[in-house]
Amino acid sequence: MHANIVIIGGGTVGAAIAYGLAGQGSDVLVLDGSDRDFRAANANFGLVWQQGKGMDMPAYQHLTRSSLERWPDFSGELTGETDIDLHYDRAGGLVLCVGEADFEQRRTSLLRLHNQLVEGDRDWEMLDRSALERLHPKVRFGRDVTGASLGHRDGAANPLRLLAALKTGFLRKGGRLMSNCPVRSIKQDRTGAFVIDAGDHRVTARRIVIAAGLGSKALAGQVGMNIPVRPERGQILVTERLEPVLPLPMSGLRQTREGTIMIGATHDDPGLDTSVTSDAGAALSARAIQRVPALAEVKLVRQWAGLRILTPDGHPVYAQSESHPGAFVALCHSGVTLAAAHATMLADAIADGTLPPFFTDFHQRRFDVPQAA
Repeated sequence: MHANIVIIGGGTVGAAIAYGLAGQGSDVLVLDGSDRDFRAANANFGLVWQQGKGMDMPAYQHLTRSSLERWPDFSGELTGETDIDLHYDRAGGLVLCVGEADFEQRRTSLLRLHNQLVEGDRDWEMLDRSALERLHPKVRFGRDVTGASLGHRDGAANPLRLLAALKTGFLRKGGRLMSNCPVRSIKQDRTGAFVIDAGDHRVTARRIVIAAGLGSKALAGQVGMNIPVRPERGQILVTERLEPVLPLPMSGLRQTREGTIMIGATHDDPGLDTSVTSDAGAALSARAIQRVPALAEVKLVRQWAGLRILTPDGHPVYAQSESHPGAFVALCHSGVTLAAAHATMLADAIADGTLPPFFTDFHQRRFDVPQAA
């Protein structure tokens, strides 16, 4: 089996790149694993979010802004092609502050982020408690809530609907998808073609994109790339369905189109363990009730956990192998937010066969810092 470009990994990142490439008429094959793989989309808050991202890495701020600017057209195109509503809303997003010190610390952090930008307007503001309450007439906030930061470009989408739409759109554009095909080995022959052993199949391709999440480290090592990545477990609670009360997504609280409220998320490092814990459930519940006390009367219907994909600095990696030209890696934990950029900017670069200077700061060489003696 042969394809011009093979995408290894059919999660949100790989599917977005594949969708963009197929839309350009490229011959693209996606090799996906099984439903038992660690898929970030299965435990994702669905935020399409810029606020607070990219500290000490302006390139990440610019990439996130570029993706958010593309999201409205991207969402409309996907829905028009697939009839799958992504439940995308862009009315803004909030980070609640508890206590005056938290409020000032949030302001200082966002100002520092803004000052690191070479250009760009300030697309956020700080809201005091009274302004926050005017935005949420149906909510009584906890007594310690002092206000919030409001990101005007922020919003949310349904991550599972997004993934389904990307795959559906990819197939309708002529792409090919093979499931249950875990990649075991990647080699490059004398002609420069890649030979990929995946399940019971052998596939050849002129270019490959490794977008396999936590599996990317081992696969990238086969094409001469050392990509440091680790899992981080996040646990989320889901309530029963309620009448609409939260018009804007918040950090740790979001009401879905179906009416459920998502409460999250934890940050812990148990390796590849995706089990849930009672301690995490209790901590998430207490935090949510501190912010919105009425949630104490709401029934919880589900608790689940998933694994985030994190590099040492939390920022994405986009790179082409120097020893195996034509082999690319795309790795990030913000697959929903960056989906529009992956389907356009990154797909364009891969189609051209080279990453433009804009992506230089995302190369994994930034982690090659000698350790102090």
